[in-house]
Amino acid sequence: MAQTPAVQWDLSALFSSRDDAKIEASWTEAHRRADAFEAAYRGKIDSESLTAETLVAALNELEELTVVASKPITYANLVFAADAGDAANGAFMQAQMERATELSVKTMFFELELQSAPAATIAALAHDPKLANFAHYLSVVRTYSPHRLSEKEEVLMEELANTGSRAWNRLFDEVTSNHVYRLTRPGQTEAEELSQQEVLALIRHEDRALRQAAADSFSAGLAEQSRVLTFIFNTLIQDKALDDRLRKFEIPEQSRHMSNELTHEIVEVVIRLCREMYPMVARYYRVKREVLGLEELTHIDRYAPIFAAEGEVTWETARSMVIDAFGGFSGEMARRAEEFFEKNWIDAEARKGKMGGAFCSYNTPDTHPVILQSFLNKMDDVMTLAHELGHGVHASLSRKQTYFNYHGTLPLAELSSTFGEMLVFEKLVASASDKDKLALYAEKIEGIFATVFRQAAMYQFEQRIHVKRREDGELTSEEFGEIWQEELQAMFGDSVKLGEQHRSWWSYVGHFTGSPFYVYAYSFGELLALSIYEMAKREGPSFEAKFIEVLELGGGRTPKELMAILGVDLESEAFWRGGFAVMDQFLSEFERLWAGYRA
Repeated sequence: MAQTPAVQWDLSALFSSRDDAKIEASWTEAHRRADAFEAAYRGKIDSESLTAETLVAALNELEELTVVASKPITYANLVFAADAGDAANGAFMQAQMERATELSVKTMFFELELQSAPAATIAALAHDPKLANFAHYLSVVRTYSPHRLSEKEEVLMEELANTGSRAWNRLFDEVTSNHVYRLTRPGQTEAEELSQQEVLALIRHEDRALRQAAADSFSAGLAEQSRVLTFIFNTLIQDKALDDRLRKFEIPEQSRHMSNELTHEIVEVVIRLCREMYPMVARYYRVKREVLGLEELTHIDRYAPIFAAEGEVTWETARSMVIDAFGGFSGEMARRAEEFFEKNWIDAEARKGKMGGAFCSYNTPDTHPVILQSFLNKMDDVMTLAHELGHGVHASLSRKQTYFNYHGTLPLAELSSTFGEMLVFEKLVASASDKDKLALYAEKIEGIFATVFRQAAMYQFEQRIHVKRREDGELTSEEFGEIWQEELQAMFGDSVKLGEQHRSWWSYVGHFTGSPFYVYAYSFGELLALSIYEMAKREGPSFEAKFIEVLELGGGRTPKELMAILGVDLESEAFWRGGFAVMDQFLSEFERLWAGYRA
């Protein structure tokens, strides 16, 4: 068995350790600047006499101050993610959140004044060349004008969050990251202790008995956490209901749509099309059932490999695969991705206490992004690496923007990551045997379905639990499970039977608690990337420059404006159907390969 990589990230561009004196120096500098900022600009923004010179000077100063202040809290979150099992890391993160709150209450007046400033004054300034770099930022801030509270209320909300929603989210992360799952392998009597990531990986194993044992272990572990996780969910859902009521949001998902700069109508078109296309999922799994030779597929078979694994993928091999694939499309993408390996910007080691899942943290434009995943030498780990490096390339390229334009919206953040996965997939398929192609297409289709259809089902689960919590009060774990089962089962139709164990599997999904309604960004981003990838193949080499331009712009323009550079209309239902057409092509090829292999 290949050794999993002992690869840990280097965060020294931020700080060297929790005890680094530069952390305290950063807060001291940030507070000094915040005090000066408040003295210089309070009362000057919500004014008919506001000038472009005053506003641009204030924005430049606020942006620089924000970069300084964001580094300690970013560092604390990364340290905690790498080892949530260390209580000192949790305490360190809490301390940084509290310091961030102290700072934010000093500068909070600025956005509130900007939101309440006379519309005619802001409109007159909006097109001034001096403010060109902040045009998008100003537009976004002003959209929240109807939802702002008074400054005293906003300060109170911010201060209470550290012992409210942020504390509950930290508890969720600590409970789920540190829980020990006990697995008894088939034919053995002694149980072994595994992390959440390790036991979830075994649910994808080729041995069905081991998959079942892993599912048993996972479900038993969730049952042990059920009471606290159910309470956390109820508390955070109600916390959001309170926030929505105070800010006059009409529906639970409205604030997410606003942060994503998408209309409710566009999102609902995508979700409606996902439901309409659910039969595609059943079509695939009926073939997979035949491939596996099973009378019935259950929740333990969804991601089972269709053939026994013929080997493991080492870290160095994965690195070469991803860099070569990126380079086939763009030398610039390959160079940016290579930096992550050369400069230790990836934490890939699997270890207890490390948070599950994978992510890319953008950090700040003057430092660099970093990636976290647990690499277990599996092919799907390679695809995860490609996905996160896609994010990383996007973050690296957008460092040419200033901080307020650095981060794009969530749905467009998935564009480069999914595009990166497609590059690796096509590279692998091009040199594979028919048997390997069959396996690759199966993995790719299942990955796409999990990203598009499963996330759409999860979004609808969220919609229902938020409404039910508001209308009926606290939900029991059984009520959460019933809604979860209904929405996820609808995706599969009669092709897969989600067993009773599956009813509790809602409770480990951190996005539900930490980032409500985040999940539809995956559906949106995957469909977007599939369609755009086909455009890239049709257009050829000339597409690269436009794609790189979009990535370099970061969040400096609206999603609609960014996609217009590529010739995409996000309001076009026909465009979204193009993503499903690509899925249909993949599924048809899978069916063709299986027919040939079976014959």
